[in-house]
Amino acid sequence: QVQLVESGGGLVQAGGSLRLSCVASGRTLSYYVVGWFRQAPGKEREFVAAISRSGGSTDYADSVKGRFTISRDNAKNTVYLQMNSLKPEDAAVYYCAADPSLYYSIVVSRPESYDYWGQGTQVTVSS
Repeated sequence: QVQLVESGGGLVQAGGSLRLSCVASGRTLSYYVVGWFRQAPGKEREFVAAISRSGGSTDYADSVKGRFTISRDNAKNTVYLQMNSLKPEDAAVYYCAADPSLYYSIVVSRPESYDYWGQGTQVTVSS
């Protein structure tokens, strides 16, 4: 069973950048499709980005395309989310999720597709 720990959140001004990390332990992360999701107060958890096992395929929510980049370093058992040009509406708790049996397709954007979740890291964007 894999354990996921997110880090890198914090307070940033609008227009600034943050890089989130999702570090896995217990299993080799290269076997897992990984997604990033976020949840703001009073809202449902929403898809942000996903990456295939090799890193060769990525997907993004329309709201973050061109601003966020997901990447992975399987040697470090880590997936990253580089967030640039942050907006106040990006503020949320960000979660990484992983699944070993997920076929990389449109379902990577669905929270219910993932079996393993981290505890989340808070991102706050001031205007």
